[in-house]
Amino acid sequence: MAGVVPEGSQFDARQYDAKMNELLGSDGSDFFTSYDEVFESFDAMGLQENLLRGIYAYGFEKPSAIQQRGIVPFCKGLDVIQQAQSGTGKTATFCSGILQQLDYGLVECQALVLAPTRELAQQIEKVMRALGDYLGVKVHACVGGTSVREDQRILSSGVHVVVGTPGRVFDMLRRQSLRPDYIKMFVLDEADEMLSRGFKDQVFNFLLILFPLLFLVLVAINLIVFLDVCFMCLGIIFWVNVLWEDIY
Repeated sequence: MAGVVPEGSQFDARQYDAKMNELLGSDGSDFFTSYDEVFESFDAMGLQENLLRGIYAYGFEKPSAIQQRGIVPFCKGLDVIQQAQSGTGKTATFCSGILQQLDYGLVECQALVLAPTRELAQQIEKVMRALGDYLGVKVHACVGGTSVREDQRILSSGVHVVVGTPGRVFDMLRRQSLRPDYIKMFVLDEADEMLSRGFKDQVFNFLLILFPLLFLVLVAINLIVFLDVCFMCLGIIFWVNVLWEDIY
């Protein structure tokens, strides 16, 4: 049930291995389908005017390949996997999708972004804050090595988006300083690295807490992570894949 933090890990390794074997033996069509619609400009995406102002003020003029394909399905509330190389604009893609979807009259956490490192989480917070400058977005980074009490104070005052590392974010959920009741968007950035670094059980627990209130966005370079997470979700995941020839 959403809002209940499970005690310890409920990740079942044997069930996971069995499901992975099933997925690897299939063509994957039951779990994801490609999303091929392309938008050549930010103006054509139907984004809010103040979000467009933030995008252009940040220095973007034309969307990159991943942005042309990845922003709109996010805005439609689809479960999405974004696959592209580093430095292609994936962070701005999911930040734009989140900012478009937020209800700014509701000062509650509506989007949760997890990243494998403190530095990446803080960078995502900066991008989110910059793109949402004209929207009045309230975003906070919950990461290790910072004051727990300060995190609790900021969360209690109200934020729209929380970006963080799994350990600190899970601690805030456990302390009930971060309430999951209004979270409808969950982004797992660098999902391939997250799962390879041993966060798999924590990611599974996050999905237990949040499902079925949210839609999911996975951001990765490595293909195998798609199968690694598909069994955690129900329904079709839309795969936004940008190859090298799309980038240059």
